[in-house]
Amino acid sequence: MKNQKESEWWRGAVIYQIYPRSYMDSNNDGVGDLAGIVGKLPYIASLGVDAIWISPFFASPMKDFGYDVSDYCDVDPLFGDLKAFDQVVAEAHKLGIKIVIDQVLSHCSDQHEWFKESRASRKNPKSDWFVWADPKADGSPPNNWLSVFGGSAWQWDTRRRQYYLHNFLASQPDLNYHSPAVQKAILGTIKFWLDRGVDGFRFDACNFHFHDAQLRNNPPAAARDSVSVSADNPYGLQRHKYDKSRPENLAFLQQIRKLLNKYGAASLGEVGCDDALKTMAEYTSGGDKFNMAYSFNLLTDDGSPAYIRKQVEEMEAQLKRVGKRQGAAGWSCWSIGNHDRPRVMTRWGKNKASDDYARVLLAMSASLRGSLCIYQGEELALTEADIPFELLQDPVGITFWPEDKGRDGCRTPMPWTSKDANGGFSKAKPWLPVAKEHLARAVDVQDGKPDSVLSFYRTFLSWRRQQDVLKAGEIAFIDAGESVLAFTRTMGKETWLCAFNLGGKAVSFKLPKSLGALVAVEGHGLAGGKLDGDTVKLAAHGGLFAALPQSKPVAKASKPAAKGKTK
Repeated sequence: MKNQKESEWWRGAVIYQIYPRSYMDSNNDGVGDLAGIVGKLPYIASLGVDAIWISPFFASPMKDFGYDVSDYCDVDPLFGDLKAFDQVVAEAHKLGIKIVIDQVLSHCSDQHEWFKESRASRKNPKSDWFVWADPKADGSPPNNWLSVFGGSAWQWDTRRRQYYLHNFLASQPDLNYHSPAVQKAILGTIKFWLDRGVDGFRFDACNFHFHDAQLRNNPPAAARDSVSVSADNPYGLQRHKYDKSRPENLAFLQQIRKLLNKYGAASLGEVGCDDALKTMAEYTSGGDKFNMAYSFNLLTDDGSPAYIRKQVEEMEAQLKRVGKRQGAAGWSCWSIGNHDRPRVMTRWGKNKASDDYARVLLAMSASLRGSLCIYQGEELALTEADIPFELLQDPVGITFWPEDKGRDGCRTPMPWTSKDANGGFSKAKPWLPVAKEHLARAVDVQDGKPDSVLSFYRTFLSWRRQQDVLKAGEIAFIDAGESVLAFTRTMGKETWLCAFNLGGKAVSFKLPKSLGALVAVEGHGLAGGKLDGDTVKLAAHGGLFAALPQSKPVAKASKPAAKGKTK
């Protein structure tokens, strides 16, 4: 049986997200694959992360690039096969890396056998496995629900002469979780991957599982949702009261947790809704649902210290409030970049930020209370790629162009080498072009250079692994000026100050007298911070870690893991 520390490896963990289509192409067909991931595991281990989260690699027609699953228990030939997946698990475990895989359970592909059977008639064993509804008297859809990807959430089907629900693409019909048979089948697919040795799951769109059985209309939003969708998307004009985040979902999450507990596996839920922080707390509190959850609240265009502080303080308040009611507080996971949002160096850095900005963003986000997801390429300080319309692949970008260019700009291939064709990603034409500006930041350019962003990631994450106070301590914010995010982390008798200047000019601020005398903490590799008595001085994009003298001795930074091969 695993001890508590091992079973709670996810608490305060750093999880590296891999978008497999764009990571490494081993067979030179222009698309990344599982064998490519295996070849880069030594590189990933060198980063000092605890786990990798692999985006969908399941059988799929790829209308939404794997988030439209046609077989939950098989690997799409584009990425390899089950044997290749087993090799990823085995080799990662040898390097001490946990494996987290996506589960896209709210919807599947219209090419899934379940949907083919369901749509064949109104009377078959799977006729109620999806959300079917008759039209209104005038032939229009049953209600006003909208799709995240544009237009109505209802698609007419000529076979059954009914509408079916799709919260995303029309080719992604929503499963009907009011059916016990659906819940049983889905739990069976989760067990399939648990039996293959995965350590955890990231549950995509996990608050979309249930819908209002009465199909009531959503009311207008009191304020436009600009967090989970772009301002150009009418989806943000509704308050999504009836089409998602339904109370029935809690009982299903408890079923998932019971299954995962049998294997000691972890769970991370993706929450996108009107009140995401509250829902995150609901889904993770009580010790009987998800271990942790994340939202889009730090994936917005606002990266100011005031905004970040507001989100974290509200999250902490929700965790305490809901945890008190449910008997155990939940846990958050933070992310400032992923495969759905423009890269943070563009979104927050406006393409003009220095390498120091990339460094301070990692130090800041990895010091917040919670776990952390890092998206591939952030360790290279990659910016958003500009993809012309004629090369777009993403259905979101194609639909909402030109105001919203979609998600392709953050999904371009990983640049491994600066001089090889396609950045060393593939010898064939990649499914998306390699951004020319990324070549100057390729792994082989930064590898071995002490002052590179990549080297900083390795140093900082190796050092952070030893600091329990940063992984699990309490958090309390300090007023420190407009451009500074400052807070304490406390665990037992240990108290640390963490201060980060997210602005482009040097600043200083005085510490509250209640904090007491502090001494600087070394070994993390973050420059630009100085402690002068009760005054903190921060260079542009600089940071400081300091601790109370009575805190336990601070471990020195361990030697970063061996650098991964770039070829």
